[in-house]
Amino acid sequence: MLASALPSAALAHPHGWIDLSVEVVTDADGNATALHQTWRMDPFYSLVVLEELSRGEEANLDEELDQLGHEIRDNVAAQHYFTEVRLNGERQALGEVTNYTALARNGRLHFMFRLPLAEPQPLEENELTYQVFDPTYYLEVVHEAEDNIIRDDALTLHGERECSLSVEPADPDPELIMRATMLDKDESGEPGLGRHFAETGVVACR
Repeated sequence: MLASALPSAALAHPHGWIDLSVEVVTDADGNATALHQTWRMDPFYSLVVLEELSRGEEANLDEELDQLGHEIRDNVAAQHYFTEVRLNGERQALGEVTNYTALARNGRLHFMFRLPLAEPQPLEENELTYQVFDPTYYLEVVHEAEDNIIRDDALTLHGERECSLSVEPADPDPELIMRATMLDKDESGEPGLGRHFAETGVVACR
């Protein structure tokens, strides 16, 4: 879980969220090769973490953020980077994240990384979809939005290929919603719960 990479004080807030933006990266042939993701942590979560990292007279925030980024990468790697990618409904294997950074911007903690696909995947006449979610639903992941409207830059496509881009809202079963709301403040949902609350990014090039 991402929270395990953060200072213990952050655990006092059980239901944080991540504002997400994704760029689908393509190669010269128009094949999808990676998802460049930016996770913008919620203000309270960010405040607690940044205050923790700044403690001490000799604290170097840049160095602390570098270490935090490394810890977050290692922890979410065990959870497939919170990401599932499918091409025409078939789940795709992912590569290792080696390009990543953590930084503070306008009081918010950002974690940015390039998640490669194990093999380039053709977009022409295909539909690529992805979901980004915390499996235990400790953190909610939602695309960047203003006034509950998904921003145009929340999902972008690198390159000039003509494709339609959209973000489909989650549609969880009411029973699952009830189960999630009944979790105690120090509890996380069972593995897989977060998938039911995940938005779906769609890149359709048919």
